[in-house]
Amino acid sequence: MVFSLSSGTRLAAAPARPSNLPCRRSVSNGGQRRSSFSFLFDSKGSVPRNVSAASSSHNSDSKSTKVAASWKLLIPGMTDDGSSSANPIESPETSSDEIEGLQEVVGLPIGNEDNKRTDQSSAASREINVEDEGKIVADQTSAIRESITEEVEGETLLSSGGSIDVKPRTIPPPGTGQRIYEIDPLLKAHKRHLDYRFNQYKSMRELIDKHEGGLDAFSRGYEQFGFVRGASGITYREWAPGAKWAALIGDFNNWNPNADVMTRNEFGVWEVFLPNNADGSPPIPHGSRVKIRMDTPSGMKDSIPAWIKFSVQPPGEISYNGIYYDPPEDEKYVFQHPQPKAPKSLRIYESHVGMSSKEPKINTYTSFRDDVLPRIKRLGYNAIQIMAIQEHSYYASFGYHVTNFFAPSSRFGTPDDLKSLIDRAHELGLLVLMDIVHSHASNNVLDGLNQFDGTDTQYFHSGSRGYHWMWDSRLFNYGNWEVLRFLLSNARWWLEEYKFDGFRFDGVTSMMYTHHGLQVGFTGNYNEYFGFATDVDAMVYLMLVNDLIHGLYPEAISIGEDVSGMPAFCIPVQEGGVGFDYRLHMAIADKWIELLKKKDEDWSVGEIVKTLINRRWLEKCVAYAESHDQALVGDKTVAFWLMDKDMYDYMALDRPSTPRIDRGIALHKMIRLITMGLGGEGYLNFMGNEFGHPEWIDFPRGEHLSDGKIVPRNNYSFDKCRRRFDLGDADYLRYLGMQEFDRAMQHLEETYGFMTSEHRYISRKDEGDRMVIFERGNLVFVFNFHWTNSYLDYRVGCLKPGKYKVVLDSDDKLFGGFGRLDPAAEYFTTDGYYDNRPRSFQVYTPSRTAVVYALED
Repeated sequence: MVFSLSSGTRLAAAPARPSNLPCRRSVSNGGQRRSSFSFLFDSKGSVPRNVSAASSSHNSDSKSTKVAASWKLLIPGMTDDGSSSANPIESPETSSDEIEGLQEVVGLPIGNEDNKRTDQSSAASREINVEDEGKIVADQTSAIRESITEEVEGETLLSSGGSIDVKPRTIPPPGTGQRIYEIDPLLKAHKRHLDYRFNQYKSMRELIDKHEGGLDAFSRGYEQFGFVRGASGITYREWAPGAKWAALIGDFNNWNPNADVMTRNEFGVWEVFLPNNADGSPPIPHGSRVKIRMDTPSGMKDSIPAWIKFSVQPPGEISYNGIYYDPPEDEKYVFQHPQPKAPKSLRIYESHVGMSSKEPKINTYTSFRDDVLPRIKRLGYNAIQIMAIQEHSYYASFGYHVTNFFAPSSRFGTPDDLKSLIDRAHELGLLVLMDIVHSHASNNVLDGLNQFDGTDTQYFHSGSRGYHWMWDSRLFNYGNWEVLRFLLSNARWWLEEYKFDGFRFDGVTSMMYTHHGLQVGFTGNYNEYFGFATDVDAMVYLMLVNDLIHGLYPEAISIGEDVSGMPAFCIPVQEGGVGFDYRLHMAIADKWIELLKKKDEDWSVGEIVKTLINRRWLEKCVAYAESHDQALVGDKTVAFWLMDKDMYDYMALDRPSTPRIDRGIALHKMIRLITMGLGGEGYLNFMGNEFGHPEWIDFPRGEHLSDGKIVPRNNYSFDKCRRRFDLGDADYLRYLGMQEFDRAMQHLEETYGFMTSEHRYISRKDEGDRMVIFERGNLVFVFNFHWTNSYLDYRVGCLKPGKYKVVLDSDDKLFGGFGRLDPAAEYFTTDGYYDNRPRSFQVYTPSRTAVVYALED
């Protein structure tokens, strides 16, 4: 996440798009409950096929059905003739090359009987409201399916990917939700709250099963809303309950608001059907600009359809345009390679396509595919996590101010270009995870969901609860039925259409609490997690989306970005947990920054170890020393904290080094290895940090002033918005040594699988010697953090007898070290307890080094 929940903003939030549309509270719904569960379809099961007010526009001789797209799609990666460069090109083949204190309890949870009684009362009230409104649903939700079938006259419904996939999928039943109390007995003190949460989840599952046919059908909203192409034409549907009138406009009908007026049913769903042209061609040509014009409580406005699959910012313009993206069948990208199986341990290369070029420009999906993916494979990572995929009008938001949730960012190319990138990654055996943003949305009125139907409450909470003051963005109302459909369908869309292998959910802490984690210091006391500050609706959504992911896509991975340490976060939903596979271990990076501000003498190795292992039993974590957060303007990367301005003058091998450079390179390697060794079952690195990328990330940016003027903040420069991979590859620079060490780390884990080994034991944390020694699997890790002291014949405790050898040495000259160890040396164990281990061997441990020893077979 670009924004820190615990230590303030890391990047200025995107300014809201100037608009003359005032914010108003919706008056179209009769109260909060009605707003949360207003089901959309006609209870009589009839949705009109045609719009009488615009029937003349559907005549086969009508101008509106014959107008070709006069506007040319201008997208990075497009050739001059407008065709996409998504087809894969040939590229060279890339070769594959018992923990201490694992559960730490801080403070004793104290049950609050008043809160429990209130929660119980609220639960009863809510169940009554849900049940009352559930009575109107059964026929409503079936109506749209009947309507679709009628429109296409019994023929196969087509989506942008071809025929609907009908392979059987199953989502497990809710279960009992009681096993969490066996896993963590401390949760029993909050049983009323947790049981209430689980009952709300079960009630929602039952409603979805009863009225939508289950999560599988409910999460296919993109087959009902937006543009749905059938054999006989295109249906466009939009949920906009606050609108008083609506029409579909675009290139296809010369932007005539009277040509294709839409009809509204009693639940706020607007619809129009456009039959095929006389020659059988679709009524909206591929690549056409489209918008919906609405008369709203805030006035007349043109909006990009909420379910749009592609949107583009024309050159020289501020606003984006929705694009009807439906290329001919022979031009659509067809995936060639199967998705890899999920590895036992994740080694994630966090990436941003736009800034992945060494040149100061916005890079493309195709360039990333051809240039960066082979690099990631060579480095030894087995997964990539791609940021900024969902369309965002403000580039400097790092992709976190999403405007169009179903559209891949057009800055980098076309949807087919993205599919080609993912397919190539799968060919290389790399998983592709998407950094998905469901925690908030852009504040923009013209491009996004904010005030889409002219009201303040359609997708979001009203008032202050619906606004994130630090991020300047809108916050979803997760208790709203249509918000659930929208977000669940959005997650399904990226897995189904683009073959992503899972998600890293951004800003989950902000979702789970009404205070969003702002100005809150979590201590680990369980009272901080369960009470009035918990957003139960958001928790239910997270449980539902994890149900969806793991039920319909068993190999998919879900990672949650949570800084609070929510208990049961990574326990399956059926057992009462939230359902994530991994939690990002966010405290580690903050701890390293805290230590890097101190002198070496003030470091505590015990404090380092405590931070690295501070996670709950059965909770898998993705550890990282630094992510994109630490590289943004206002902060520094680990390398820059360590070496600062010396990086500009003393990184060449033909020049003398400095003590600061020597220290920086040594600690950079040690920090990364101990983080991978103790921090979790997965590891993450932001691109470029593997070789100590200099400087920071600064997007080209400007500030919108109140008078409408835009002031450039960095002269819109791309100089700091790129990755200098050439530095890491240069054999005459010291960056190469750090890159080679990171590569060796990844291949060490690939060979020995130490991150997920069941055998884990920390045998030494010596504050005097500044030594840390631990075992993972058949490896023994020896860290000497002392700045001057090297130790001869230092005894290292171990479990297994035999001969040990060096398999990774941070002091190796290949890695920019001084080569003080003999790589061919052999180390034999002797019996006798040492550091609580039954055996030991003796080593030479130079200052500021990390050495890994393996038991030789």
